[in-house]
Amino acid sequence: MGNPTAAMLVIGDEILSGRTRDSNMHFLAGELTKHGIDLREVRMISDDEAAIISGVTALSESHDHVFTSGGIGPTHDDITADCIAKAFGAHLGVRADARAILQAHYDKSGTELNEARLRMARIPDGAALIDNPVSAAPGFTLRNVHVMAGVPSVFEAMVASVLPTLTGGSPLLSQTLRIMRGEGEIAGILSALAADFADLSIGCYPFQKDGVFGANVVVRGADGAQVDAAVTRLAREVGL
Repeated sequence: MGNPTAAMLVIGDEILSGRTRDSNMHFLAGELTKHGIDLREVRMISDDEAAIISGVTALSESHDHVFTSGGIGPTHDDITADCIAKAFGAHLGVRADARAILQAHYDKSGTELNEARLRMARIPDGAALIDNPVSAAPGFTLRNVHVMAGVPSVFEAMVASVLPTLTGGSPLLSQTLRIMRGEGEIAGILSALAADFADLSIGCYPFQKDGVFGANVVVRGADGAQVDAAVTRLAREVGL
């Protein structure tokens, strides 16, 4: 039986316009790899209700877990919570436990919990809160969808909060072999290697340095002995 699968939905006009560079996908991919959950798909969409609803519905049906980032703040364009609730037919309202978390946070800082900030306490019925030790406002999990903030420091803290609650599989191991030969020269060797080590993922990533073509070949898999064997054979066959 393979590892659990995951998808990510990155939400925000600022990502698609190029104003903000997304780093959350890179972080999530690394953490899921260590936890034995395979990230299979990532979609980037705008702050559009129909796009969010259709995206989260499709991904939740085809993967074991879905992680979203963005759109759960205090402003009018933060519509992710509304869309997740609509996608699953759940009522959305200010929840007492989420409100208490925000009230304590803003009381401590001497700031008013106004109507805008209270939007961050709106949680769909049936959802479990995701702890946010950075800025208090919680994320939430509804069914297999984990809804998180887009701010990288907060997103990373939320991932750290939710991952221990998820059942993972075998962490993927990887080794990289740097070969100073062009892809075309080693393609046949790699094809044969991939056929003989069908349980491994073998990727070839070309580069050029000082006018010389080369490739980084990355071998990944859950079985460390197989990874070692494949890399050893590759090194021998390319003359390293």
